[in-house]
Amino acid sequence: MSETITIRQLPQPDTPIVGDIVQLPMTAHDRRRVRRLVDAPDGARLALELATGTVLLPGQVLHRIGARAYVVSAALEEVLVVRPRTLDEAARIGHFIGNLHRDIETMDGAIIALADTPLADRLRRAGVSFAAERRPFHGRAPGEHAH
Repeated sequence: MSETITIRQLPQPDTPIVGDIVQLPMTAHDRRRVRRLVDAPDGARLALELATGTVLLPGQVLHRIGARAYVVSAALEEVLVVRPRTLDEAARIGHFIGNLHRDIETMDGAIIALADTPLADRLRRAGVSFAAERRPFHGRAPGEHAH
């Protein structure tokens, strides 16, 4: 195993990435955990010591060393995917999920939220058709809801 790389500050975001990219898949929850050890796929160990309240985003560079960049990516997670049939239905579903203080991601006409049993039960009771899938989620984890 290689030496631990301590990260206390993120690199400037405006610098283009050139060279090798090492993807660091993280769940929405893990992207909020900024004081921990991360083992990279190339064997590097990163000690995150970022400021409390920092939220990492997919595509964000955590560290650069030579021509190599360690980049946050969205890990596969269990999600609920809703495909609204109308704009009215989409608005109702977005409002419904938002009132539960859950974040959503929208993609290709679908509304995507992190899966959990209470949310699935509430969607069923509301008569909303959905599918459970495993895919990257780019939204925020529960607890990050903001107005």
